[in-house]
Amino acid sequence: MSHPFDEKVAAELWATVRAMNDAWTKGDPDRLRDYFHDAMVAVTPVDRNRLEGGEACVAGWKRFCDAARIHYWREIEPSIQIYEDAAVVTYYFDMSFDMGGKTVHSEGREMYFFVRENGRWWAVANQFSPYPAK
Repeated sequence: MSHPFDEKVAAELWATVRAMNDAWTKGDPDRLRDYFHDAMVAVTPVDRNRLEGGEACVAGWKRFCDAARIHYWREIEPSIQIYEDAAVVTYYFDMSFDMGGKTVHSEGREMYFFVRENGRWWAVANQFSPYPAK
């Protein structure tokens, strides 16, 4: 079934993603608590097991922020799919950061699944990974 695209809702979702990414890339990952659902789950390329729960997810992003100094972060070609009170947001990313005495350039893709509860959007699932090797 096709759902009509709602520009206003898409703008809300994209503003939420931008606020989340600004929080952790600009040094305040604790603000992610304002966006990560208590029951959030994340699958990352650096954790063998999924992160379960909003606090575990915040802690995962915080670990990265504590270990890295981010030079820049960009989202590219966002796609937003809305299904009433649920949504999927995907985009590509490009970033540069210092970690372990080295400068790392990383590119990849990210996907968030959101639910709308009590009039606002909450991230309930995330998966991100670098692009596959060429």
